[in-house]
Amino acid sequence: MASFPLHFLITFLLSLLLPTLIYSSPVQDPELVVQQVQRSINNASRIRRNLAYLSCGTGNPIDDCWRCDPNWEKNRQKLADCAIGFGRNAVGGRDGKIYVVTDSSDEDAVNPKPGTLRYAVVQDEPLWIIFARDMVIKLKEELIMNSFKTIDGRGASVHIAGGPCITVQYVTNIIIHGLNIHDCKQGGNANVRSSPSHYGWRTISDGDGVSIFGGSHVWVDHCSLSNCADGLIDAIHGSTAITISNNYMTHHDKVMLLGHSDTYTQDKAMQVTIAFNHFGEGLVQRMPRCRHGYFHVVNNDYTHWEMYAIGGSADPTINSQGNRFAAPDDRFSKEVTKHEDAPESDWKNWNWRSEGDLLINGAFFTASGAGASSSYAKASSLSARPSSLVGTITTSAGALNCRKGSHC
Repeated sequence: MASFPLHFLITFLLSLLLPTLIYSSPVQDPELVVQQVQRSINNASRIRRNLAYLSCGTGNPIDDCWRCDPNWEKNRQKLADCAIGFGRNAVGGRDGKIYVVTDSSDEDAVNPKPGTLRYAVVQDEPLWIIFARDMVIKLKEELIMNSFKTIDGRGASVHIAGGPCITVQYVTNIIIHGLNIHDCKQGGNANVRSSPSHYGWRTISDGDGVSIFGGSHVWVDHCSLSNCADGLIDAIHGSTAITISNNYMTHHDKVMLLGHSDTYTQDKAMQVTIAFNHFGEGLVQRMPRCRHGYFHVVNNDYTHWEMYAIGGSADPTINSQGNRFAAPDDRFSKEVTKHEDAPESDWKNWNWRSEGDLLINGAFFTASGAGASSSYAKASSLSARPSSLVGTITTSAGALNCRKGSHC
């Protein structure tokens, strides 16, 4: 093997020890955020060129932050330093102990057994939750998470399926990574514990895969989601500082709702980044459907929709950059966008833009609003890569097959 320049090696080691992404309060200076994230992407690309023999680099800044490490299993909590976008401050259980789920049962939603997932997520202290082996967990009721928790499915095949699924309600700093979440059902009309000191009566739930209700600093990454009763990922009631990244979504109607209702104006502060996801076969609409807030849709691969891909109402700001949109063959469903619940005289003023998107098979994006770049500052969270790279960036979307002792 050719000799390897020492300064390249030092650069690589420093990149592992000193994460280059920034962690500040949510988007006080969006342009600074974009510049800093762009530097991290450029740095990852430079290191990848210098260390070509590693071959695990993809140009996906989240994955290139941690997946090249063959000892990822011993450095699990480093993942928390790899987030980007509006949810980049979500530390989850980074500063707590690792908790190993050994029991896949969920027999009692009020008094969960130690060793179960429910027991772990309701604790008060920060926890990084992992799984002892492959598991299918059929929850009896919604899994109501407490703050500062990471659910990390890497190293096992973990399915949350067949019952109610995950609820992030009025809590903060949540990371959900590497899970298969599917066939989620409604729950409720039951008592459910939310912390060691509290349980309460729950009304009927919607049946979302992940329901974020008044939550903040939330990051959902590398999950595979499909076929739930309502949404795959919904964020409502003042939720903000959210990143939804590297997920693979299939076989579902109303994929993602961001914003509670047209009259719920507290969602005007909502900021969500949707990046590097693959919206795949069997999807119909709402990828996402937005209300009121600020939404950065960047470098996603849209390979299937039946009605539309991106929709919204109540004057949301939608910044679509570097995505690949492949329209269905149905000539009546070529439009990417849907301006909902308003006449054109109203929606023509909503700030929706397409910048650098790749539109295939007759796909077209109906832009609206003034179009001034300043109007998109609050909907900018990272710098988009060229849409020609979307296939490479999203090729590993969904739950990964990570095995101990090798690159993930």
